Amino acid sequence: MRKHSLAPYLFVSPAMLLLLAFGVLPIAVAAVVSLTDMDISGLADRSNVSFIGLGNYTALLDDPDFWKALGNTAFFVVVGVPAVVGLSLAVALLLHRSDGRLARALRSFYFVPAVTGIVAISLVWGYLYNTQFGLFNWLLGEVGIGPVQWLSDPTLAKFSVALVAVWRGTGLNIIIFLAALQAVPREYLEAAALDGAGEWRTTRSIVVPLLAFAIFFVTTTTVIAWLQFFDEPFVLTDGGPLGATTSMSVFLYKEGFRLNQFGYASAGSLVLFAIIAVVTVVQLRVRKADVEY
Repeated sequence: MRKHSLAPYLFVSPAMLLLLAFGVLPIAVAAVVSLTDMDISGLADRSNVSFIGLGNYTALLDDPDFWKALGNTAFFVVVGVPAVVGLSLAVALLLHRSDGRLARALRSFYFVPAVTGIVAISLVWGYLYNTQFGLFNWLLGEVGIGPVQWLSDPTLAKFSVALVAVWRGTGLNIIIFLAALQAVPREYLEAAALDGAGEWRTTRSIVVPLLAFAIFFVTTTTVIAWLQFFDEPFVLTDGGPLGATTSMSVFLYKEGFRLNQFGYASAGSLVLFAIIAVVTVVQLRVRKADVEY
């Protein structure tokens, strides 16, 4: 009995050790560092590190760059999450209707951005967005529209960066939705067809409700990913122009690794962690209430 009771813990122990080493421990270290004024000199000599309590958190509240980065992150979440989830679900529903060779090729095609390096993606999209020689401005010029400052205008830069992230983020979610669609019982679809329900009514009243957990999972993971939005704004614009695309992650990177303010950046990372935790808990509570209802 004791051997059987220990077996599950032995199986999950490697994953738990990795989680503790690369998940819990870094958060604990950041929490301690956030209470100090640690900078690059503190790495060489611990005597240069002083305990300042909540000083870094107070400084964050008075930092306009922090609030701007937080607002930019909220903008990306509001724009990016519905776009990724909605587009992924729509494409998955279309691909699921056909199981031919073309549909299988399209599944691979849509998944390519998810496994392509962000540097290669940024280079391609950087050329597309180029003001003088980019494909987008060339197409606009063909219809008599002047060049657009895709990455130089503060407002357009936000949407341009978000577009790249949406295009890159749909691939994996499409595969998740396709897997969920294949698990929909055919009996329900056949019963709807016998009752005279059309394709749209069947999708809206039967298929989509049965995908509730998949939609919840994709939405939750997508929200977390966009709250940590870093790759696209860092590589395409480096947070510019004028900080218009500086997300919280980019802000923390600059404070920690460029300005060497490790204590200050750690405090910001704890704030971001708290935001992600609160948002995730709220989503779980809403999901639980829907299931109970």
